[in-house]
Amino acid sequence: MSAGIKGKVALVTGGSRGIGRAICQRLAALGCRVYINFVANPAAAEETQRLIVAAGGQAEGIRFDVADGEQVTAAIKQIIAEAGSLDILVNNAGITRDGLLARMKDSDWDEVLDTNLKGAFLCAKAASRGMMKNRWGRIINITSVIGFAGNAGQINYAAAKAGLVGLTKAMAREFASRQITVNGVAPGYIVTDMTSSLPEDIQEKIKAEIPLASLGAPEDVAGAVAYLAGEDGRYVTGQVLHVNGGMYM
Repeated sequence: MSAGIKGKVALVTGGSRGIGRAICQRLAALGCRVYINFVANPAAAEETQRLIVAAGGQAEGIRFDVADGEQVTAAIKQIIAEAGSLDILVNNAGITRDGLLARMKDSDWDEVLDTNLKGAFLCAKAASRGMMKNRWGRIINITSVIGFAGNAGQINYAAAKAGLVGLTKAMAREFASRQITVNGVAPGYIVTDMTSSLPEDIQEKIKAEIPLASLGAPEDVAGAVAYLAGEDGRYVTGQVLHVNGGMYM
């Protein structure tokens, strides 16, 4: 357990399902009041909230599009008005629009970069003002093994996730003097709705490329986030934790 964040207020973008849900549950279990961002699936956000409250935690859903600056600013103002502060931001929201470069539509590039990279910029920009004033904050960006190793058919996703790494390092340098740490977590292949729908033979091929020979669990990523958010990770900034079973070293 990563100590030191009981009573803190956290926002997890894309928090309603999969990795995002696991992060919300872990932070709530550590005593955070968690805001679950969603945009398209209120039922999933409500289920995440129900699970957290049933376990004795505090959580509420908040609907906004991370790629829309006005919505982001309004949502973070709402959180601070309700909860008194925003101490931990986890930029997890992400989409895919896969396709080979030669056939990729401009809109597929723009949508992925807007959500996965610009969304993190907009959320960090809005959240950091209060963190700087309070001289305490944690910003954690969920990048991907694809941002380091690349992947055919995911030019836009790889570029966005690699961009998050540069964003993380630059923000870490800017915010360090205000006691705000900024780090990344780069998951490999994690068991989610998306990977579960892959054919069995594809899943076996993926496992064969992973030294630990298995897919990760969303809770593995949540554990890395909890470490970086808590007191145990207070002296870590500008880093990326790779949670991939050894797939990329």
